[in-house]
Amino acid sequence: MRITIIGAGGVGGYFGAKLAKSGCEVGFVARGTHLAAIRQNGLRVESQLGDIHLADARASDDPAAFGAPDYVFLCVKLWDTEAAVRAVEKIMTPQTAVLSFQNGVQGNDLLRKILGERAVMGGVAYIGAGIARPGAIRHTGKIQRLVFGEFDGSRSQRAANLLDACTRAGIDAELSLDVRRAIWEKFIFIVGLSALTASTRKTIGPVRANPRTRALLLEIMKETVAVGRAQGVSLPEDYAEKRLAFVDSLPAEMTSSMHNDLEAGKRLELDWLSGGVVELGEAAGVPTPMNRAVSAILALYANGSETSAPRAATQQGS
Repeated sequence: MRITIIGAGGVGGYFGAKLAKSGCEVGFVARGTHLAAIRQNGLRVESQLGDIHLADARASDDPAAFGAPDYVFLCVKLWDTEAAVRAVEKIMTPQTAVLSFQNGVQGNDLLRKILGERAVMGGVAYIGAGIARPGAIRHTGKIQRLVFGEFDGSRSQRAANLLDACTRAGIDAELSLDVRRAIWEKFIFIVGLSALTASTRKTIGPVRANPRTRALLLEIMKETVAVGRAQGVSLPEDYAEKRLAFVDSLPAEMTSSMHNDLEAGKRLELDWLSGGVVELGEAAGVPTPMNRAVSAILALYANGSETSAPRAATQQGS
């Protein structure tokens, strides 16, 4: 099985390393010092579930370097989606399946528009991981889960083959027959986590322990559920409360990639998370005042400053 990982950060680096160790032919698309370190010293994963060192990891800044893939995992930041998809378009065959393991819900529409409905499968990643230093991924906690499937709800052979590969690699994986709902389930969680950890500059532990920030977290997720339901996603009305129970099960030190990007002075995925909820809510006629407030509070930081030095930190999702 040939898999090309576009974006070898926390999500792509971790799951790609697990699949490569199990025997899949994995190519990692990276850039900058991270790419240089992987080329020189291989790719390392530090995890409570077992460290991995791919001494001969295949890495390049060009997806074409790895030939035509069976699967492409898209793991770049949301603003890089179109450029990444245009690069993927050049290496695809009619059999290639592309899965986005990004945070938002709007990116898959762009993928299907450019690549065609047949090429795109839905995907969701749950993991706390990030680049600890160039060439090394640090996995925090024990959650490492992939959910994927066909948007038409069918149980395809390519989805079954990928599930088998993930199982052999020791990845907690699930084939979903309602992957759009699965994507929204993750979106509801990541919008809340990102909004609160970024706006408070705290990890999830103190956020969920304080009654007022906990209530705000719940309201933000409730708004996102309402928008999803208005979009036709089969979510129960009390789904936000269920997501809050999931939040309570997370390590207290868990944070979000948006929180880490804010602290590092990097560009934020704000416009695709809380901002995306506001945009979709306006289209559906659903009020989203709490997400609108978060979007406004963090707007001055949305484009980043790149003035702070990046630091290793825990990330949820990509």
